[in-house]
Amino acid sequence: MPRLDEFVFAPDQESERVYLLGLGLPGVSGEELEEQMEELAELARTAGAEVVGSDVQHLRAPNPLTCYGKGKVEELKALKSDLDFTTVVSNEDLVPRQQRNLEDALDMKVLDRTEVILDIFARHARTHEGRLQVEAAQLRHLLPRLTGGRKLSRLGGGIGTRGPGEQKLEVDRRRIRGRIQELKRDLEKVEKSRSLHRQARRRDGIPVVGVVGYTNAGKSTLMNVLTQAGVLEADQVFATLDPTTRAARLPGGMRVLFTDTVGFIQKLPTDLVEAFKGTLEEVTEASVILHVLDIRHPAMLEHFLATNEVLEELRAMDKPLLLALNKADLLDPETTEMIKRRGDWAPYEEVVVVSARTGEGMESLLEAVDRLTQEGLVRIELLLPYEHAGLESELRERGRVLLLDYEDDGISITAEVSVGLAGRYARYRRPPAKPGGAPARKKARVTGRAG
Repeated sequence: MPRLDEFVFAPDQESERVYLLGLGLPGVSGEELEEQMEELAELARTAGAEVVGSDVQHLRAPNPLTCYGKGKVEELKALKSDLDFTTVVSNEDLVPRQQRNLEDALDMKVLDRTEVILDIFARHARTHEGRLQVEAAQLRHLLPRLTGGRKLSRLGGGIGTRGPGEQKLEVDRRRIRGRIQELKRDLEKVEKSRSLHRQARRRDGIPVVGVVGYTNAGKSTLMNVLTQAGVLEADQVFATLDPTTRAARLPGGMRVLFTDTVGFIQKLPTDLVEAFKGTLEEVTEASVILHVLDIRHPAMLEHFLATNEVLEELRAMDKPLLLALNKADLLDPETTEMIKRRGDWAPYEEVVVVSARTGEGMESLLEAVDRLTQEGLVRIELLLPYEHAGLESELRERGRVLLLDYEDDGISITAEVSVGLAGRYARYRRPPAKPGGAPARKKARVTGRAG
């Protein structure tokens, strides 16, 4: 029997016609629900579907049997032949029983928001780690649905069947659990390697800027402008999935690493957060968080709050925070300035207006990163022997050189570096001046920040 991971990227099926269904519950505003439904339509189209209709039902609480009310289910059955759709996609996540009951009542495939997102991830993961993460998330989502007796034979092809879905009828619970454990061990090996890289970066004292934001906010374009990373740019949700880390120079000359992660989204599936935990830890280890926000999106504030919610879950909101209001070229300058001055961007310490597409504001962004990275630096005073003069360029790259003097017995340097890197230069710390001793003769003097 073929391995499950051989089917993670099954060939795309013919575009299926889907009908979207949302649930309006107390506490969810009409504008918020409308935004979620528009987002669900975009997710479905990204997964290769044709959206033929959409509707929302308002209830005080979800129906425990089918999530939606009996009348709405009957209405969908009547609409099925008129609109010729083959799949219903629910904006609400469905428990296995609800999903099974809806499929029985409608005699068709029923998916929820999580399954559509998982399908998109299966399309876009390219690295070995990304594929492992996606398959782990898919199998964790699938397992309770198999135990619940879902009629998988009805699924056919299309959305929700990429990945292990093609072989659902041939696997049993024990094999799926075994495969999940195998994936867990493989991901632990990958995470161990990632952890070693993080430790090496800490030893080198190179600051890391974690680039986060709502999906399709322009993170990949920004990464390419700042670092020439060559990341895929596309106007669609989750266009890039696999993390990228690239180096750049700050105005003061210090080298930093920009690393991006998977885009965030409202109602981010728990299975994905768990599967991508190792990748998302890059954010928790970052020196500075750079939040990229699409300034011209009508749901900008909802996207801002959704991203902050994920950062809170990752316990990353206590780091130096920088907000980049992106796509400013699509608005007039007066509007962008008004948005910037709204005053509701707390707790972000720096807010800059940029356009990753045109390059506008990149210098201001790097200057803001430069200021924020200084928060974790300590000042050291060194006397480098001339035979170790090469360490001067290393200090310029890994820290900030504030004062440099060429003296008879070596190079006197006052610099700012990370706490971890300060110990690396302990042997070169300048000894205190001897009382009454003559000062060393200076050959040259250079002040100011090195470039």
